[in-house]
Amino acid sequence: MKGHKFPKDKPVLVTCGLPYVNGPCHIAHLRTYVPADIFVRLLRKLGQEVVFVCGSDTHGTPITVKAEEEGVTPGEIVARYHKHFLDIFPRLGIIFDNYGSTDDPLNHRRTQQIVRALMENGYVYAKTLRLPYCPTCKRFLPDRYLRGTCPYCGAQARGDECDQGCGRYLEPGELIDPRCSICGTKPEMRETRHYFLRLTAFEDFLRGYLKQMDGTDIARNYALQWVEKGLQDWNITRNLDWGVKFPGEEGLVLYVWVDAPIGYISSTEEWAQRTGGDWEYFWKGPGYLIHFIGGDIVYHHCLFWPAMLKGAGYDVPYAVVASGMVRVEGKIFSKSRGYVIWVEEDYLDNGLDPDALRYYVASYTGHTRDLDFSWATYGEKVNKELVGTSATSSTGPSSSPTGTTAPCRTARWNPRSGPRSKRRSRP
Repeated sequence: MKGHKFPKDKPVLVTCGLPYVNGPCHIAHLRTYVPADIFVRLLRKLGQEVVFVCGSDTHGTPITVKAEEEGVTPGEIVARYHKHFLDIFPRLGIIFDNYGSTDDPLNHRRTQQIVRALMENGYVYAKTLRLPYCPTCKRFLPDRYLRGTCPYCGAQARGDECDQGCGRYLEPGELIDPRCSICGTKPEMRETRHYFLRLTAFEDFLRGYLKQMDGTDIARNYALQWVEKGLQDWNITRNLDWGVKFPGEEGLVLYVWVDAPIGYISSTEEWAQRTGGDWEYFWKGPGYLIHFIGGDIVYHHCLFWPAMLKGAGYDVPYAVVASGMVRVEGKIFSKSRGYVIWVEEDYLDNGLDPDALRYYVASYTGHTRDLDFSWATYGEKVNKELVGTSATSSTGPSSSPTGTTAPCRTARWNPRSGPRSKRRSRP
């Protein structure tokens, strides 16, 4: 953060973008959590009072789709991967003061309180829409239940976001040539009532706020581009059973990007209940709020989130620190295409040192530039910068049970035998 010295005169709350619990931890997660953990450690060494919170993001269609594929409930998917992240963060030396869950009753209550405040302040309104409905599956098709073509760039996209192209947020019904992602049926258009946040009412506020917001240029400038292009009101409800219920309306839940960032607040509340701290000091008082996020969720954190906070009477973030994107062996990070490194399966379970991985993530590239994870580059950095060129074993590198080699203080890492992204069937 440029030009701003630490320690600050008041306590700081640092948050990390919540991991989405429809699958295990992968290398792209660490692009956010490792730098944030390093920053928190630095603040504490400087004598800064700091609270570090995170939690599992548990709602939305990716989880319900995965649950349907496995024949289990969304709650079972959430419980499985929430425990996974609770277990794996300490193994990586990432220690939060509180790690919560957006499915915790505390987050449900806080989310509904904020939505009611937005409604009372005139920032939420109802609107009848014609939305895609699958006659085969007999349901409306929100978000990832729908695939089609982005109307802005022509790339393949899902129902709520152009995830393969321009990255633009998409309103329900905008896709060209839509298809049900479950059965492939072309949907019918049927009427249903939804609720919108008057995002357009916050354009002037957001323009001024973003210009003075601290953090990284990648966050501030990207969000300002969208404001200058003109904002649209935001559909904040979905036709789903899994999620936080919209207050006073049966059959609707709140869009996951409403309750997910509110998880920062509820996680701070949990910390306060356990320690006797004051969560309102950060969210309605003079404390500093700093978010560490991935570069792919700037739109949500720098436009939707400050608008929601402002409209409901909460403080807005002091800084948003957005990272660059992630590649694996030169390829754009993609779980479905196999360009992924699973932190537990591909790395920790092969006996590899978590501190070596932290070092690679932190030192290989600047925080705002893309990180390209390559086993060869990783091996070179470990051998030259951590192990030392003279520490070569006469019998060759140590081997793990799977034939991979582990970096240590007496053996050199052999990148040619390292685990590749070969497990392409993982989620």
